[in-house]
Amino acid sequence: MSKSILNKESLDFLESYLNNAAPTGYEWEGQKIWMNYLKPYVDTFITDNYGTAVGVINPDAKYKVVIEGHADEISWYVNFITDDGLIYVIRNGGSDHQIAPSKLVNIHTKNGIVKGVFGWPAIHTRDKSDEKAPKLDNIFIDTGCKNKEEVEKLGVHVGCVITYPDTFTILNGDKFVCRALDNRMGGFMIAEVARLLKENSKKLDFGLYIVNSVQEEIGLRGAEMITHTIQPNVAIVTDVTHDTTTPMIEMKTNGRAAIGDGPVISYAPAIQQKLRDLIIETAEEKNIPFQRSACSRATGTDTDAFAYSNGGVPSALISLPLRYMHTTVEMVHRDDVENVIKMIYESVLKIKDGQSFSYFD
Repeated sequence: MSKSILNKESLDFLESYLNNAAPTGYEWEGQKIWMNYLKPYVDTFITDNYGTAVGVINPDAKYKVVIEGHADEISWYVNFITDDGLIYVIRNGGSDHQIAPSKLVNIHTKNGIVKGVFGWPAIHTRDKSDEKAPKLDNIFIDTGCKNKEEVEKLGVHVGCVITYPDTFTILNGDKFVCRALDNRMGGFMIAEVARLLKENSKKLDFGLYIVNSVQEEIGLRGAEMITHTIQPNVAIVTDVTHDTTTPMIEMKTNGRAAIGDGPVISYAPAIQQKLRDLIIETAEEKNIPFQRSACSRATGTDTDAFAYSNGGVPSALISLPLRYMHTTVEMVHRDDVENVIKMIYESVLKIKDGQSFSYFD
């Protein structure tokens, strides 16, 4: 495999996929983009009632291996409209209230996108001795309307979902920056694994299920549903994890991970050790750099949903280090993206049909 595995078509797909809004519960337009890109590299698709999409290679095989990312991005819901036309919100996922002031927003309505801004009092007007921090109960959206009736005429109502319009950019040649890299990058990377398998004419003796799950941001719900549909034998999940080298992060409690230093392999009760050993041995054999991370009770990713389903599915987590999670300027390193793809690709090729990961075999 050549050193650089991303091509122009890959990056064009990544840009269109990232720039499309796919908030939790409303992922289907992004899933259509993802499935259209993946179509030449799989034999068939599975979808479910909530929007999870699965590309399948060798659908008739009895032994099933999952590689998975999640498709949804954090967002807001319209929660209350005041008489003077201001909109108060609640979270849809782990949206960060502290970054909201002065941000442009897209309010999704049946009439299309309505633009708005998270307003904030000017610095000149604030009490310097008692400045208020942004909180969920004091951030608000201004659509330029003078009253509630004008807002409602635009098609805005309680329950409308709200996203940020920030789009994909590249910094310094090798840093990808956008909102929703968590975890649109996961869907991108597993799609690239499927592409490489096809382009390199690799034949698998098991079924490979390339899973782009919905609703991870509100409790791993999409993975929880689709794992019972697929009933896999093995699952390799990819998500993002924190780069802890930026200011105001304590490494003694958060561990150390840095963008550019390679994928992060997790240690946690949900991680099946023999599967993790296979991944580590593969990375060492193929000279793929990696970092390690320890989790306490849970990984907080879809790994937990797969691991504890169907009587226990051997599962592992390969994470992409990311800066500024749940902001609109999430940042990852291109080298890490390529190395996650390589690590999953090479690990999949190591798995054999019917392979047991039991400690007692």
